[in-house]
Amino acid sequence: MSKKTENNLDSEISIGSSEQITQDIVVEKKSKNPIRQIYDWVLHWADTRFGILALIVLAFTEPIFVPIPADILLVALCLGEPKRSIKYGLICSLFSIIGGTVAFSLGLAFGAHRLITIFDIVGFGSKAQLALDLYAKYDFWAIAISALTPVPYMLFSWLGGIAKISLTKFIAISIVFRTMRFGSEALIFYLFGERAKTFIDKYFNLATVVAVVLMIVIAYGVKLLQHLFTG
Repeated sequence: MSKKTENNLDSEISIGSSEQITQDIVVEKKSKNPIRQIYDWVLHWADTRFGILALIVLAFTEPIFVPIPADILLVALCLGEPKRSIKYGLICSLFSIIGGTVAFSLGLAFGAHRLITIFDIVGFGSKAQLALDLYAKYDFWAIAISALTPVPYMLFSWLGGIAKISLTKFIAISIVFRTMRFGSEALIFYLFGERAKTFIDKYFNLATVVAVVLMIVIAYGVKLLQHLFTG
């Protein structure tokens, strides 16, 4: 082997080693992020025989105190078994609604003063006040948007009772819009399976635009149905 060839090989090995070290450092930094660790821990249940049980627990506890959305585990399970996606979506919806109802009841039990004090202690005082203001101003919309979008359903669940929202109305709206949220995710994977993930990975920006358009259409539909839940 010539000296030039050896030098080229040494350079390639050196570059490869540097890239690997950089990747290892990035991975290590990510692994130290506590939110990332929780996220990865939740996600790993999709690859175990306790996947459905984990989904039930996550969907139930998310509206009460867990900061990780149930969507991530739902999507992972749907990707693993697309033909069972509808089942996963319904399970996720049901236990999320039950969890929201428990949080609503706990909020009533604690009372307005204690609940606001607790939110102040955990750093959510301003957000809790904003949620109460939104309840006072929008009523139906406050529940619908929190049930359908990434707006914290947990916050609106806890505060529903002290905002003078009836439990029946809260449950009815939650049933419609939590099922719409998780059910639509499940339906996408049921119909398109792995192709849905490939499309999202390849055309993420386009998928985002489509999602926003769908949200506008859904919001318009919500407005048309509003009279069924108000009054």
